[in-house]
Amino acid sequence: VELFGFPLLGRTVLVQRRADGLTVYDQARTVTHAVGVNSGRYQDLGPLRGVLPITNTGGLFPGSSERDTTALSYLFVQPGATFSAQSRAARKYADRYFNTRDDIVGVTGSVPARALQGRIIRDRLPVVEALTLGAIVVIVGVNFASVVAPVVTLVTTAVAFVLTLRLSGYFTDLFDVASPTELEPVVVALLLGVVTDYVVFYCSALRHQLRAGADRLTAARNATAQFAPIIGVAGLAVAAGTAALLVAESAFFQALGPALIFTVFTGLIVAITLVPAFMAVLGKWLFWPTRPEPVVPAEPVASAAESAEPAQARRSRWSRLSPVDWITASRRNAAITVAACVGGLTLAALPVVRLDLGVSFVGSLPTNTEVAQTATAAEAGFTEGILAPTVLLVEGVSLSDRQTALSQLGEQLKTVEGVAGVLGPQDEPAGLELSVLLAETGTAARYLIVLEDEPLGARAIHTVDRIRDTLPSMLGSAGLTDAEVGLAGDSATASFIVAQTEDDLLRIAVAAVLANLLMLTIFLRALVAPVYLLLATVLSLGAALGLTTFVFDLLEPGVGLTFYVPFAAAVLLLAFGSDYNIFGVGHVWDVARRRPLTEAIRVAMPQTTRAINAAGIALAASFGLLAVVPLGPFRQLAFAMAIGILIDVLVVRSVLMPALLTLVGPASAWPNKRLLAQDGEDPAGSAPVLGQAT
Repeated sequence: VELFGFPLLGRTVLVQRRADGLTVYDQARTVTHAVGVNSGRYQDLGPLRGVLPITNTGGLFPGSSERDTTALSYLFVQPGATFSAQSRAARKYADRYFNTRDDIVGVTGSVPARALQGRIIRDRLPVVEALTLGAIVVIVGVNFASVVAPVVTLVTTAVAFVLTLRLSGYFTDLFDVASPTELEPVVVALLLGVVTDYVVFYCSALRHQLRAGADRLTAARNATAQFAPIIGVAGLAVAAGTAALLVAESAFFQALGPALIFTVFTGLIVAITLVPAFMAVLGKWLFWPTRPEPVVPAEPVASAAESAEPAQARRSRWSRLSPVDWITASRRNAAITVAACVGGLTLAALPVVRLDLGVSFVGSLPTNTEVAQTATAAEAGFTEGILAPTVLLVEGVSLSDRQTALSQLGEQLKTVEGVAGVLGPQDEPAGLELSVLLAETGTAARYLIVLEDEPLGARAIHTVDRIRDTLPSMLGSAGLTDAEVGLAGDSATASFIVAQTEDDLLRIAVAAVLANLLMLTIFLRALVAPVYLLLATVLSLGAALGLTTFVFDLLEPGVGLTFYVPFAAAVLLLAFGSDYNIFGVGHVWDVARRRPLTEAIRVAMPQTTRAINAAGIALAASFGLLAVVPLGPFRQLAFAMAIGILIDVLVVRSVLMPALLTLVGPASAWPNKRLLAQDGEDPAGSAPVLGQAT
């Protein structure tokens, strides 16, 4: 801006296209209108300060797929203008100075795309909320065979939602910290999901107490006393896990972290205060029209005849056992289960090694929008990277007298892999009334570098990185070693964002793992179990990200995942994994105070598994419905979260966790020896068989 008067960042583009060719007069009118803006004759265009027209006439860009069919007008605005203001200025320019004979397709670019993204999110957010609530009603209703339990869930989530909206506005003004608006649906899904989780946990505990014969108040009191600490610690684990985002240097993640923490805390406080009150008031009516009847469990004892039964008969009896019974029957079974789960999850996680990150705006839009269709028209006439060229700024002494060197640098830029074309000072169109590519002072020059790929995709980012790496040698060959250079534009910005995000990865990962490990260690008062439970969660996370990478590589080759998707998913899935670890193992630990560990697993796991599965399916639905927002990043995040939660609850919590507890045995509680003193395993390492006297 200081050197040229306006930035050469074409984030808003007016596209003209005629399949049978634009006439010379059509192209001349486009240039005339650009001169009108550049000379100041065209007034009242808001922040619009300059226009650079480019056509695919005469093969200006070697990568152009057509000739004489398409004209682009890059619109340059004053710094600081909002996306909406820039879009309005572009539309005003098109409507005022062009007509039907000019074959205007529309306005596109990253700025109109971001403005449209905001409108789409605002329009679809109520739909996401309604569908999520509907899914929660169905899942909770089916799980408890009740019409009252879903109503309690809706009331609790409604209270939490209203409090979150009111208080978040207050704290935003107080601390001047606001979460990214594009992730507002994620915050809503998180709130609805965690509140539903805790309602399901409480209701499962109440039903268990009622079936054990407790009266209404006793059942509510016992369920609250048993599970309120577990739910409280689980909620703190989720909050602590999301707090890992605060260690990032990226302003995006730093702003997202407080929003997630506040959302989890609000949902937790509402759940642990309101739901116990509902349980105490409603009792068994919470499960109407069904009523949990007291059940006296029969203690199966093996008779002498059963002990002497043939091996074939025993195998037939084992075939009727539940998965948990089979897993806990012996350490051999547990080892087989662990090996199968670890092998399958590792295989699913392998695509993570080729994970590429991008920043998607135009490419993430629905194909039926004007911005996307206009982008397609521009790319058809040129190449995919035409909408947002990368700008190379060169500063040096007397550059206006070194045209040969500048021309040589431009030719070298064209040879970089992934570059479709270069427009340099030697190519500056005449008569534009502005020094667009060579400053009037002669001390600065600019190059427009058009890439072969979508400007914000992973491939384009790699191309920008190659340009940056080879610039020193190209400057030396061109005789411009004394010049200072810099890259700008959407692709260069995306490269910086991705690099910063990757740098944040280690900090976020270490903080998230330590936070979750600390919560597990404090709650379980052990060192061994937290380590292998957290490793299982990390493996589940790797499988989710691996499957997400694999699927979207097939659907959108070369684009990569949007930069924040894998990191937001990783933090949330780690936090939810610790949440389910605390709930699942916490109940086993509680029962193991009175029974041997293997028996405690058999007694506690069926109840906790049912509750975790119901809560997990509700949470997966809550995040999965983010796909209703028709934008690429939301589809990616919805898939990653839904598949990650389902893997966690259906594989890790239901199968791998009891297998690990059985395989490691009472040593899981080390250095606490409570489980060692109570275990009834034989010296050979076989766990007690279901029904065997201990």
